[in-house]
Amino acid sequence: MHLGSTLTVSFRALRRNPMRSLLTALGIIIGVGAVIAMVSIGNGAKSMVEAQIASLGENVLLVFSGSFNQGGARSGAFGAGTLTVDDAEAIRREVSTVVAVSPEVRTGAQVLANGLNWSTQILGEGPDYLAIRAWPLSEGAMFTDGDVRSVGKVCIIGQTIATQLFPDGSPVGQTLRIRSQPFKVVGVLSAKGLSVQGADQDDLVIVPYSSAMKRVTKQTMLRSISVQATSAETLDLAQNDIIGLLRQRHRTTEQTDDFTVRSQVEIAQAATATSNTMTLLLGAIAGVSLIVGGIGIMNIMLVSVTERTREIGIRLAVGAHGREIQLQFLTESIVLSAFGGTLGILVGIATSELLSALNNWPTLVSTTAVVVAFFFSAAVGMVFGYYPARKASLLDPIDALRYE
Repeated sequence: MHLGSTLTVSFRALRRNPMRSLLTALGIIIGVGAVIAMVSIGNGAKSMVEAQIASLGENVLLVFSGSFNQGGARSGAFGAGTLTVDDAEAIRREVSTVVAVSPEVRTGAQVLANGLNWSTQILGEGPDYLAIRAWPLSEGAMFTDGDVRSVGKVCIIGQTIATQLFPDGSPVGQTLRIRSQPFKVVGVLSAKGLSVQGADQDDLVIVPYSSAMKRVTKQTMLRSISVQATSAETLDLAQNDIIGLLRQRHRTTEQTDDFTVRSQVEIAQAATATSNTMTLLLGAIAGVSLIVGGIGIMNIMLVSVTERTREIGIRLAVGAHGREIQLQFLTESIVLSAFGGTLGILVGIATSELLSALNNWPTLVSTTAVVVAFFFSAAVGMVFGYYPARKASLLDPIDALRYE
């Protein structure tokens, strides 16, 4: 029997009981739909994390204060104030693969303007900060090295601060008070929206790090240092050079380092590891539905073999070979699972879009997941359809014709 004839006979057999065929394919539909929807949610979460890491800027290295072992006490990043402005200047001066450096001080404070107040975070940064973060201004200009040297009372603000404290006009040129200290607004940042953790990235005020240390926080140590390498190719070299320089300045070793240097690549790998694990876990759980659907197909095909025993006997009696009977039932199983896989793809895409619309979950439909899910569903039909097809092909024609 030719393949075209086999497909025709298979479709005709499945159309005899359309409701049973649909219910049999339902396991595959749910399985494929669940796989695609779950993988889409996982990929969406991963893409958000990657976007967040990308918002750090290009070729970025972060030097954190902490990770030290002193007197048996160990601490992670930010655990101790161990970085200084001199460290930042030494990195700028002595590491040739670095193009921009911004010392950082961070605190929270209540800010006031126009009779309004708002609790926000205050960042003390260098003039290179916006270039490192690739964060443009919507209006105004960044403060300068002169403002840093003079401990200037100037600041740039995020869109949330502009909306909350300056609702009636441009904030540029107006005064903002931070802990009773007046700061002139010289620029407004472009909106960035929420971070992966749901924090408002536009809810901040940035001042010169010297002003933050002397006028706002009274700190003498830095929280961290942001560094930009010359290119992606020099990122590892710059990281090693910074580590070597700081070990020399702080007189530490690998076991006693009182600082942590992380590249953008390392941060991205750490941040996406959880998302990758979640995606695999969700996909594996949903994949169990495909196995269950395959078992359902096997069950129905066994029932179909029993119901059509006399039909099989007649075909064998008129000259059909056992392999043709096997091919027919195997084709029916594959067609049934492929049909379920196709509907499952549509259900999965629709479900992911619906979840995105209703819950504001980020979803990203993966073409690879769609293709793999479809072919896996067809493979399930082939694997679970083989035994019933084999059983049908081994029927004795005489016994089959006598079957009631």
